[in-house]
Amino acid sequence: MLDMGFEPDVRALVGHSSMPQRGARRTLMFSATFPEQIQLLAKEFLEDSIFLKVGILGGANSDVKQQVFQVTQFEKRQKLLDILSDEGSDRVMVFVEKKKTADFLAAFLSQKGLKTTSIHGDRYQRQREEALLEFRRGTCPVIVATAVAARGLDIKDVRHVVNYDLPQSIDEYVHRVGRTGRVGNLGKATSFYDSEANGGLAGALIKILAESQQEVPEWLENEAKFGGSGGGGGGFGGGGGNFGGGGGSRGFGGGNDQWGGSGGASQQAEEVAEEEWG
Repeated sequence: MLDMGFEPDVRALVGHSSMPQRGARRTLMFSATFPEQIQLLAKEFLEDSIFLKVGILGGANSDVKQQVFQVTQFEKRQKLLDILSDEGSDRVMVFVEKKKTADFLAAFLSQKGLKTTSIHGDRYQRQREEALLEFRRGTCPVIVATAVAARGLDIKDVRHVVNYDLPQSIDEYVHRVGRTGRVGNLGKATSFYDSEANGGLAGALIKILAESQQEVPEWLENEAKFGGSGGGGGGFGGGGGNFGGGGGSRGFGGGNDQWGGSGGASQQAEEVAEEEWG
């Protein structure tokens, strides 16, 4: 919640007259990644805390088979259609960066005979709930979503995640990939890499793939060496903070407060801008 812009609500909650003071209450925080700015913010709500980490902080789940295709912006639609045509009735989440892309792509896939719905920030709450219900029931086994609209959702039996548009931060990539392969199940994650738009993400993407024992395409290694023209990047759950992002676990006393992290993802508050129509 701290990472999603709900800091004022958390402050109001812990500041309520019925809430014990910081040193007198037990507080547990959980996250998949732990950026440094969130570490600093969390310290305001914790006292004498212990940091616990499972797996690689900010790493992707090794139960998810990840593959990356190098495609141009104009090749994406046909590539997606080819992939989805082989999925049958399996639930597939397709992530895009823009609201207009979500609606356009859902309409395109529906016209091609693939039952598809969409979810993004401009849809009414009732429309979002209907879209999610159709997806969960399998009435529409494909859902096209912006990352902002899909935050916090726990949807079971998602077999495949497709990054039609790669995000600008690697933390967001890990979060998306973590929508499949949950609770010991196997999953797939397919990403479309456009050199013009995603060049800056190449190095971080290679690290994520390597850490989760995935095949790293030779062309992607060349992209990292010689540089693409696109933006992107973003940290791996924060370094240098007092809670210990990245490396091994670190403890702080034996107090009542704990922070638990596991391999997955976080979203930066500023990423809300990704869902613009522009």
